[in-house]
Amino acid sequence: MWIFGWKGPSGFSASSTAEEVTQGIDGSALTAIVTGASSGIGVETTRVLALRGVHVVMAVRNADAGQNVKESILKEIPSAKIDVMELDLSSMASVRKFASQYQSSNLPLNLLINNAGVMASPFMLSQDKIELQFATNHLGHFLLTDLLLETMKRTARESDIEGRIVNVSSEGHRIAYSEGIRFDKINDESGYYTWYAYGQSKLANILHAKELARRLKEEGVEITANSLHPGAIISTNLMRHHGLINTVGQVLGKYFLKNIPQGAATTCYVALNPQVKGVSGEYFLDSNIGNPSAKAKDADLAKKLWDFSCTLTNPK
Repeated sequence: MWIFGWKGPSGFSASSTAEEVTQGIDGSALTAIVTGASSGIGVETTRVLALRGVHVVMAVRNADAGQNVKESILKEIPSAKIDVMELDLSSMASVRKFASQYQSSNLPLNLLINNAGVMASPFMLSQDKIELQFATNHLGHFLLTDLLLETMKRTARESDIEGRIVNVSSEGHRIAYSEGIRFDKINDESGYYTWYAYGQSKLANILHAKELARRLKEEGVEITANSLHPGAIISTNLMRHHGLINTVGQVLGKYFLKNIPQGAATTCYVALNPQVKGVSGEYFLDSNIGNPSAKAKDADLAKKLWDFSCTLTNPK
C-alpha cells in the first residue's frame, strides 16, 4: 500500500501527510494534550494541530526540549496556542502531579493524544518497579486517561463537541508474547525479550482503547477512544537502543519508510477529521480503519487488562 500510495475508503493513503488529512479543518474551539510532544511524530502532531487552531498542551519529559519545540513552531505559526508541561509517564507520581496541575489550570480538554513511548529497551524497571515498556507505553497513559476523564466528560458536555482519546499503538502489537499480556510475569527478567515486551505494551494500547470505548458508549458519553499504527517511520528517536538497526534504517528508510509528516498523519486524522466522528473502539492505519490481531479484538483480554491496570495504578 505504501509503495503505490493506494487510497483507502477515507480517500487517504500511507503517503498522506498530517497537513493533508486535516486540510480545511478548524480546530480553534479545541484543546488537546499531546504526550511525547517534543520529539518524532509528537512534534509534527503538535505543529499540525496548532496550525489548525487547536490549543495544544505539550506533555513532555524534558521541559527545555519542549520549550525549544514550542519556540520553533511559533516562528512558523505566530498565532499558535501552545503550552509546555512536564510529564514522565514512567512515574505514576509524575502522572498524578501533571493531572492535578492540568485540572488546576481550569483548561477544557477535547483531545487526549497518548503518543509518547519507548521501543525495545533493555530490561529495566520504572520508578514504580514495573517493567519500563509496559509502565511507560501503557500504564502511564492508562492512569493519565483515567485522571483526566472527568475533565473530558465535562468539556464534551459543556461544549457539545465530541471528545476524542487517541492511543498511538503499533503493528508491533502482533509480536507480543504468545499469551498476549503476561499478567503474572510483567516483571520477569528471565523471560524478557525486548521486542515481545514492546509488542505487549502496544497490544495493551489497543486493548485499553477498546475497553474504554465500550465503557464510554455504555455510559452514553460523547467521547470516543481509538488506537492506531502510525507507520514505520524514519528519523525518530525510538530506536536509540538499537544502534545497528537504527543506522541501517536511516540509510534504507527513505525508500521504504514514512517520513515524519506522513508518520503523524493517522494521529491527526483520528484526532480531527470529521470522517471519524462517532467512530470508537477501532484500530487505524494509514488514515483508514485497519484490522488488528485476534488478541487485540479479545474483549475478555481487554477487560482483564483493565482490571489489572486498575490494580497496579491504585495499590491497596
